[in-house]
Amino acid sequence: MNVQPKAAEAEVIEAVEKMTSAFHRGQLDELLETYRPGAVVAFEAGTASTGRQALAAGFRGFMELGPRFTYSGHDVLVADDLALHIAPWSMTASAPDGSKIEERGLSVSVLVKSPQGRWKLAVDNPYGDRLLVRRDQ
Repeated sequence: MNVQPKAAEAEVIEAVEKMTSAFHRGQLDELLETYRPGAVVAFEAGTASTGRQALAAGFRGFMELGPRFTYSGHDVLVADDLALHIAPWSMTASAPDGSKIEERGLSVSVLVKSPQGRWKLAVDNPYGDRLLVRRDQ
């Protein structure tokens, strides 16, 4: 089935928002279903985690901080069953000591359309701007 480019872009954004919503609600299994088998996620800048157990552990640890993400826009490029999603994000959370955490970055993700017609995250790097921005300032 051919999907018009704007429709495919909307489907990709919907898949990313579904992942983010599951994350916010603490629904780990639902969150993991938005990723394809063998997906890679950067839980820290410059690192890669893969495999269901590693992704579950990474997300579970991060969920403990209660972060809330917002995107300030979405840029999507679709080529057949591949999509590149780029989105600036901001996040607020609470550290274990109760202090407020505020961060921002650039999410760069690759999604693949499954045989069932659903977009799944294959590569998820929320630190897509790390080579451009020094975070220690």
